[in-house]
Amino acid sequence: MDKKIWLSSPHMGGSEMNYVQEAFDKNWIAPLGENVSGLEKDLEDFLGMGVHVAALNSGTAALHLALILLDVKPDDFVICQSLTFSASANPIVYMGAVPIFVDSEKDTWNLCPNAVEDAIKFGISKGKKPKAIITVNLYGMPYKVDEIAALSRKYEIPVLEDSAEALGSTYKNQHCGTFGDFSVISFNGNKIITTSCGGALISKDPAMKSKTIFLSTQAKDEAVHYEHTHIGYNYRMSNICAGIGRGQMEVLEQRVAQRRQNHFFYRYLLGDDDRFELHTEPTNDYFSNHWLSVIRLKPGQPITSEVMRQHFEAAAIETRPIWKPMHLQPVFKGMPYFGTDLAGTLFQSGLCLPSGSNLTDHDWQRISSSFENIKKNTAKQGG
Repeated sequence: MDKKIWLSSPHMGGSEMNYVQEAFDKNWIAPLGENVSGLEKDLEDFLGMGVHVAALNSGTAALHLALILLDVKPDDFVICQSLTFSASANPIVYMGAVPIFVDSEKDTWNLCPNAVEDAIKFGISKGKKPKAIITVNLYGMPYKVDEIAALSRKYEIPVLEDSAEALGSTYKNQHCGTFGDFSVISFNGNKIITTSCGGALISKDPAMKSKTIFLSTQAKDEAVHYEHTHIGYNYRMSNICAGIGRGQMEVLEQRVAQRRQNHFFYRYLLGDDDRFELHTEPTNDYFSNHWLSVIRLKPGQPITSEVMRQHFEAAAIETRPIWKPMHLQPVFKGMPYFGTDLAGTLFQSGLCLPSGSNLTDHDWQRISSSFENIKKNTAKQGG
């Protein structure tokens, strides 16, 4: 029986163990060390723009600390894209703040600028101008950076860029992860590169990097004893995990190229079949790493995305529905929402396809065969 084809599995480059072994040899088995500082430097060099990177144990931790640094307080409003993973929104609740969810726009499936402005005006009408706008680069696709930046300047609201899925993506040749007042990336096991778990908080101010590290290491004040004047967190990245990350950084550009090649292959499989839409860049300003390639069934088809998922599952091929929007999640019931319901429509009609950079020729043969069977079955049912 064929082995299972996973949606997005880790892909080691070969040199990760050299960095990990060095940590063992030097006995730096702790949340500090040469690998941690080295990974931060590697990321700063890759991203450019003079950014400062603090390596943490998850992207969620990075979002949480960013909200703290943005002085979000209980009952404050924070705008957040609805079509995203729950980790984008959960830290708002950690702060005791209130998420205002916003719909997607059709070009990138990310924040709709018109709905964002409506949400801002709502907050102002309640006497609580939102404290931050959380943008998301969904599945590696850059959001409408210029439009959201204009709103940020107009209303003087900082942007927190959730670039968890978009390391290696660019907008107008500038890297995702450098557009926000704070930005976040993730190194979870399924991301384009991984540290097994982990993330990073990116800022433009070295003082903010220092404060991030301070808060992420239990906020220990300078003293020979343990002195604390702030609440701290155990959020710093391990030197072992950072060693994996250093090896992964050596193959990052190769991994981006491989993910993008997957996307081009799906484009070839779809051909001119107008029953399916492959989520792709709207213009040449956008360059997606295509962390995940996502297909959407056009309206009026006799087959559903769930039937497609089941068909792939029967062939031991993992696919996954698009993120269920946050405004439709039971845990966020009753939270403010602005927009129409494009996010909900995308959830109902979309499917994430196998996108790992380690897919083999045999894997592609199986994916192609299953896809052709689905297309034939769809045509028969339509007839």
